[in-house]
Amino acid sequence: MIKVQNLSKTFGEVKAVADVTFEVQPGEIFAFLGPNGAGKTTTIQMLTTLLRPTSGTIAIDGLDPVAKPLEVRKRFGIVFQDPSLDQELTAYENMDLHGVLYHVPRKLRAERIETLLKLFELWDRRTSLVKTFSGGMRRRLEIARGLLHTPKILFLDEPTLGLDPQSRNQLWTHVKHLNETEAVTVFLTTHYMDEADRVAQRVAVIDHGKIVAIGSSAELKAQTGADSLEAAFLKLTGTTIRDEAANSADAMRQMARMWSRGQRR
Repeated sequence: MIKVQNLSKTFGEVKAVADVTFEVQPGEIFAFLGPNGAGKTTTIQMLTTLLRPTSGTIAIDGLDPVAKPLEVRKRFGIVFQDPSLDQELTAYENMDLHGVLYHVPRKLRAERIETLLKLFELWDRRTSLVKTFSGGMRRRLEIARGLLHTPKILFLDEPTLGLDPQSRNQLWTHVKHLNETEAVTVFLTTHYMDEADRVAQRVAVIDHGKIVAIGSSAELKAQTGADSLEAAFLKLTGTTIRDEAANSADAMRQMARMWSRGQRR
């Protein structure tokens, strides 16, 4: 479903992504992990048509994001780290607007909105303004919205950041259900290692722009002699605190703005 070969991206003399190669199989839940500034955001930007690679190739469901960006965008949904809902609209209105932007026919749009809002336990609050929602409810709505146009791939960037354990658990339960019932391929990033350990079939670890390990959680633990995915991650990437969190957050905000502008064209 996603095929990346020898992918690189440079900004001046800085090589943000260096010769990265990996594949994500159809229907797989794939975790893409790395410290702040490791190259995760840059890679996602290239996968989602927002950034042109310096070299290498990408195929999303067999299509090149550089050559056919609009066709590729129809094939995935995305939930950004920073909130992107219109808080002055209701849950239903946020969903409906997304459907219009993706040219989902009205009848199908209404059916799909009802199905997803019920699945994510938001149907009873469909006429409530989003600004009245809790953080967990907003995250569930963002994921439901990202699935409205029936994408084959769902990109989730830190989807549970700031949520309490109950909301995190509920959200992943819904995502796993969708993955199993609709065969949606899930590409996720998270700093919660327990989440990746629990939900992902395979994990890739990127550091300093390069893939340093890839495999199942059990394989990475065995490779590093660690007793947990978090311990394996630290052995692979080191324990030095990275100072690029602000830059990463700025990049994600820019990505969300670029995506919003692109969808309205």
